[in-house]
Amino acid sequence: MRSHRQWIKFAAAAISAVFLGVAATPGAAAEKVTVFAAASLKNALDAANAAWAKDGGKEAVASYAASSALAKQIEGGAPADIFISADLDWMDYLAKNSLIKVDGRSNLLGNRIVLVAAKDHAKPVEIKKGFDLAALLGDGKLAMGEVKSVPAGKYGKAALEALGVWPSVEAKVAGAESVRAALALVSRGEAPYGIVYQTDATADTGVAVVGTFPADSHPPIIYPIAILSESQNPDTTAYLEFLKSEKAAHFFTEQGFTILK
Repeated sequence: MRSHRQWIKFAAAAISAVFLGVAATPGAAAEKVTVFAAASLKNALDAANAAWAKDGGKEAVASYAASSALAKQIEGGAPADIFISADLDWMDYLAKNSLIKVDGRSNLLGNRIVLVAAKDHAKPVEIKKGFDLAALLGDGKLAMGEVKSVPAGKYGKAALEALGVWPSVEAKVAGAESVRAALALVSRGEAPYGIVYQTDATADTGVAVVGTFPADSHPPIIYPIAILSESQNPDTTAYLEFLKSEKAAHFFTEQGFTILK
């Protein structure tokens, strides 16, 4: 009889295989590099993966979600080769559980957090100490990633606390499962304002940036990348090096990311 953890691992593998559209067999897994990546990376990473396939004939498939959700899936045994987190905390979480290869980890990208509004109603907001975000929201909600788990939500809360604004808006926060889900709330007009990454605002024509949070109001936004301990794919290292190369850099900078060296 399988142990409880074996059953969890089996279920996670099956779910991930269906989600990614690949067969849950050793042969299929070896043919593609499987990437678990923060939701905010979707546009840039999809473009980079297409270039990787065109350049070397290899294929990478990506599963996007909040870094917290992906880290928990990896912990549960979901099969993947690469993890790209939107913050250091969730990568450190996997490292403490020996789920990443220490020598296969590095810091890949940087980002910024911004205040967005629906494009048709966007007006500039001066983001400074004590700015009256509560008045701007009125009876509406502030869309953010979940502040206890989603990196964009954690960065946003830290910035609002540093600016002395958090107590006045805490009850108005609509916590979303990922930064892209928060972005969608604003784009669809379900929330008047949202805090997202600059790169997400670039990816959605339905919103506009109305203000940028000062870099010193929150911890540095760092996207680490690592090879997972259980990866046996021979193409994983080459794929990681491709993402860190000049060939891939412009896919990220075009979306507003900064390259970390």
